[in-house]
Amino acid sequence: MNDAYAITRAAHAKVEALLNPRNVVIMGASDRPGNWAQRVWRNLKRYNYAGTVYPFNPSRDSVWDTRCYKNFSDLPEPPDHLVVLIPALAVPDALRDAAAAGARSATVMTSGFSEADNAEAQKLDARLRRVIADTGIAVSGPNCLGNMNAFASFMTMPDDRRQLVQPGPVAIIGQSGGLAMAIKRTLEERGVNTGAVITSGNESGLTTADYIAYFAQAPKVKVIVSYLESVHDAHAFLAACREARRAGKPVIVVKLGASDEGRAAALAHTGKLAGSMAAFDAVAGVAGVIRVKNLDAVVEVVEYAVHARMPKGAGLGAITFSGGLRGMLLDAAHAQGLLFTPLTPATRRKLETLLTVGTIIGNPLDSGFAALTSQNAYLQCVEILLGDPGIDLLLLQEEVPRAPGTEVKEANLKAVDAIAARVDKPVAFVTMISHGLNDYARALRVNLPHLALLQEIDKSMAAVRSVIDYAASAAAPIAKAVPSSKGARAALEKILSRAAGQTSLSEVVSKELLKAYGIRAPKEALATSEADAVKRAKAIGFPVVAKAVAPALAHKSDIGAVMLDLNSPQDVRAAYRRLAGPVAKRARVKLDGVLIAEQISDGLELVLGAHRDPEMGPVILFGAGGVELELNPDVALAAPPLDKHAAKALIARTRVSRLIEGYRGKPALDSKALIAALIGLSQVVADAGPRIASIDINPFLLRRRGGFALDALVVLNN
Repeated sequence: MNDAYAITRAAHAKVEALLNPRNVVIMGASDRPGNWAQRVWRNLKRYNYAGTVYPFNPSRDSVWDTRCYKNFSDLPEPPDHLVVLIPALAVPDALRDAAAAGARSATVMTSGFSEADNAEAQKLDARLRRVIADTGIAVSGPNCLGNMNAFASFMTMPDDRRQLVQPGPVAIIGQSGGLAMAIKRTLEERGVNTGAVITSGNESGLTTADYIAYFAQAPKVKVIVSYLESVHDAHAFLAACREARRAGKPVIVVKLGASDEGRAAALAHTGKLAGSMAAFDAVAGVAGVIRVKNLDAVVEVVEYAVHARMPKGAGLGAITFSGGLRGMLLDAAHAQGLLFTPLTPATRRKLETLLTVGTIIGNPLDSGFAALTSQNAYLQCVEILLGDPGIDLLLLQEEVPRAPGTEVKEANLKAVDAIAARVDKPVAFVTMISHGLNDYARALRVNLPHLALLQEIDKSMAAVRSVIDYAASAAAPIAKAVPSSKGARAALEKILSRAAGQTSLSEVVSKELLKAYGIRAPKEALATSEADAVKRAKAIGFPVVAKAVAPALAHKSDIGAVMLDLNSPQDVRAAYRRLAGPVAKRARVKLDGVLIAEQISDGLELVLGAHRDPEMGPVILFGAGGVELELNPDVALAAPPLDKHAAKALIARTRVSRLIEGYRGKPALDSKALIAALIGLSQVVADAGPRIASIDINPFLLRRRGGFALDALVVLNN
């Protein structure tokens, strides 16, 4: 909490200086037709920015029919905010000079820094970052498109098109200025104003995390939208998102790019399954982020979040006037993993007294034309469904009228809005298809502040899925780290010290590390000769398994380095000869030996894993295991740390959880042992930090009593 507070407090002062400056100095003022500096000048004047705007160019006496300043010392007052439109090479020194003269913030639109793929640009970006760090000046950009703060009539974007600069409940942060403005325009078309737009560019200074932290505290902002290409500091980003979550403000993110390169480079199954997008969802989701797939989805989720309450559960109810829409609604809900709750007998009896024409055929309720004959009957249906204990969110069919002549529809909408204002359950209208809103519709929409007006069935149900997941995550307790033992930490340090320079640990050493954290292995021992192998097998008891062991052997079954069903000393000798000879030669490795292990088969094969995503940091993986894991994955990811509640929630997100609970009369398996193993894995990740890249326990065999790591691989970051 203190760490998040410190990040938020520092961000707030800097972004405040950026968005609420006392004056603006436009560096690079020019009379050249169409230049951006002149456009910024015009927009600051057009939208009635209250501060003074100063053109700045060392080689000009006047520009735009006003005085042009050559030095900061010539200004009537100290510079406060800079709009920088000068050559890239001049930017670092200009910022240093401006900061020395009193400037608190700058928007650097100039490009030619880290986005350029050449060594000189990278050096220049490093120099710019040093100046920002040395001076403490708050910088958006470089390579950005300006910013807008409607609450201060502040607009530094060089767009000549007339913009709506009017306070609203949405703040947009975009690493692409064009996409950020596209979202703004579409929201305005739907009657939702955007109070602030920040185009963050390369984020050499202020980052998306800083902006989210600022808007988390902005009292007039209800929803934060981010087009995000990369997370520069996962710690700060997650702290800011958690601050927004505490403030009840969803952070809606369109995230660019799953990392194929990162998955291809991973040695462990877990690394291949936990691509950067999945890691982002696991880590950012619990911090209060709603990730959506495209810009249309942004609009629908914003529409919901601005106007409707968050649902307290996942139970859906609906009233439709079209049988076709009813069927499509059911299909769309099924595709999103959502269900319409069966109505209670009491609810059905109440509805039957109203619907004398037509029949109730389930939920969603197909009310036919009965509810249309009377506004009172329709509204009573709405109230009755909202009173059903199984319904957490009510969906209704309707479009916003776009012309006079639909007085009944308009009256129904307003009456339902009044109901939604006083009940503690959300109401959302859904249209059959996407459509535009004209001035008439937008004027009507202003008078419906408590209703989400969603468009098109699939988009609507995707938005509903998003807000249900967000509400459930926001209501869940934050996992608390379970500290590991002193002995476990000592074992970790000893093993990692021994493995200096290695890319991975052998299976034997991997299991030694996991055992220190409470994750058991079967009875097993490393043999270095045929005779030793037979001796070990007799001590363990037949049947046994033989496996080649070397740090460089990642997936042993792929090269025939695992031999099962060894039932006699002769079987063990033959297995040893094969593994130490042809298999080792084919794999081009020097074996540490051959592992002789107890063969256990009466259990459920699972996978437990951890992976350090290069962008978001560590994630924990759980799911169905075995050799076909990558072909048919049934896995879920979670952000560490894990406690009992978080481990249970992770398990529950997989299909294999039903087998663990006991499926179709089969006995339940030892879920306590599984939870303990997941917590132990989380402890390893926390204690090792970035020194471990991935951990793969596949299979982890879960039995009626206990669980065992049959195989394990720890990949290092040496």
